[in-house]
Amino acid sequence: MPDHHDGGCACGAVRYRTTGAPEKAAICHCRYCQLRTGSAFGVSVYFRDSAIQRLSGTLAPYTFQTESGRAFTQHFCPVCGTTVFWNPEVFAGMTGIAGGTFDPPSFWYDIRREVFTRSRAGFVALTGMTDSSPTSSSHAPVIVEKPALTGG
Repeated sequence: MPDHHDGGCACGAVRYRTTGAPEKAAICHCRYCQLRTGSAFGVSVYFRDSAIQRLSGTLAPYTFQTESGRAFTQHFCPVCGTTVFWNPEVFAGMTGIAGGTFDPPSFWYDIRREVFTRSRAGFVALTGMTDSSPTSSSHAPVIVEKPALTGG
């Protein structure tokens, strides 16, 4: 496996390179990921910030507060709208990358974990998951979410 992997947004304006293996990778069924992707789940691949190099393009930020009261910033291409990166306050020093934005073979990393299964779509049946959680280890609600964001 190569030491680096490249990727980018749908229009190609934003390009990046990662070096080494991800710190963690998971399927996330939380409502934030469902809304971010417009799909049943998000594929989250986390690297240390120092292992990610932006090669080209500009990203626009969108920051919100999670029900655990922590900041979560998504970074998307202002041209095509692809969310490429995100930085949850709970994972300081790490950046999440949208798994599908890697160049082929897009899904080269190993995923054995799924989180927020409490809001997993009924039609999703994943195989090979060895760690599955109804929320996540960092889930500690302190604010009440709007009904459109609550899981379960």
